[in-house]
Amino acid sequence: MIAVIMAGGKGTRFWPRSTVTKPKQFLTLASEEATMLQQTYARFRTCLPEEDVYVAVSENYLPIVKEQLPELADNRIIIEPDQRDTAPCIALTASFFLRLERDDVLVTAPSDQYIPETEELMEALRAAEHAAKTDGVVVTLGIVPTRAETGYGYIETIESDEYSSKYGERVKAVKAFIEKPTKEKAEKLIELPNMYWNSGIFIWKPSTIASYMMKFQPQMWSIFDLKEEEFRLSYSKLPKLSIDYALVEKLDRLYTIPIEFIWDDVGTWTSLERIFSTDGDGNLMLGQIYPFATRNSIIYTEQQRIVTIGVEDLIIVSTAEGLLICRKSDEQSVKNAIAALDTDQEGRQT
Repeated sequence: MIAVIMAGGKGTRFWPRSTVTKPKQFLTLASEEATMLQQTYARFRTCLPEEDVYVAVSENYLPIVKEQLPELADNRIIIEPDQRDTAPCIALTASFFLRLERDDVLVTAPSDQYIPETEELMEALRAAEHAAKTDGVVVTLGIVPTRAETGYGYIETIESDEYSSKYGERVKAVKAFIEKPTKEKAEKLIELPNMYWNSGIFIWKPSTIASYMMKFQPQMWSIFDLKEEEFRLSYSKLPKLSIDYALVEKLDRLYTIPIEFIWDDVGTWTSLERIFSTDGDGNLMLGQIYPFATRNSIIYTEQQRIVTIGVEDLIIVSTAEGLLICRKSDEQSVKNAIAALDTDQEGRQT
């Protein structure tokens, strides 16, 4: 089994700490000692030999990867010419290994997830590997939900003896993917016994990825036969598609393994409250912060001192990049706000 860590995301929901030049996977968010990428790499290296752990990263972040993982050999770095989301990245990964004539089972995993229970993770991956050895079979890890989360997609499995998996009791057939729900819908979904969060971790063979790419994304897949310069130009023009939308939601040989160990995708500021302890007033603070009558807030500052008086349920983040102030309940809107900010800045520059 081969692990490929995808490290090309932008992490805009962690703005202004996560920036275009140094996004969240290269920051010490879930640990004071190691970045998200370093933690993910170490997690797989405890279970897999050095030669079977790879990193896929866009070309602009290559220097950061080499700095943070000096032990990673150049031939284990899969370089994207541009950032085009997870579907092009995974297609590139499949092409990379097929050119090497390696069709071992791949684990394609994000670089920014918090999974402290490494042994339990590997048990699930080994069970998934057994199923994914079969041509055309794709397995994902489904997280047993613990709250009505609106920031994740959901997986509905088939709970019937008629559809019991031949790959073992842990492996369940997937009935449907459900897009990120409203709060009201999420509250209903978590009451169902056959509903799981989509972890974004997929287990499949390069040849399986290739066959589905040829079927569902033939135009995208065709560019991997081009010569270097043509390929680079074509890759940069690919649509930004998630692997869920481009392939996975279309599959009928899709399975999931439910897992109950601690997992978090560390996608928003409030996710840090599930990793670190808050103070007696429910605040999570880092930096020179002086709170008065402040409750249930996340406050982070790198340089400036921050004084808060009479605030509650806020996210306040101050870095050299900028200042963020928002209600916790609105944090899913940070991504859209930063996209609008970037568009405005590009407009002013032109």
